Amino acid sequence: MPASDPPDFEALASALARALALPVTEETLPGVAMNLALAYRLAPAFLDFPLPDTLEPAAIFDPRANPVAAP
Repeated sequence: MPASDPPDFEALASALARALALPVTEETLPGVAMNLALAYRLAPAFLDFPLPDTLEPAAIFDPRANPVAAP
């Protein structure tokens, strides 16, 4: 299967911000788009990593559950 062209990350970031009611401004849009592009590039490494079906999800970490006393 041929690889598809990557999406327009600025348009995607803008559409996602509107859909999720996130305060993405014109000044921050390029940075958001850059991070979406990075996630797009890294995602295959995570999706292709083989995991056995016997794995259990990790426990939920809540730092408030066991506060550490300051020395």
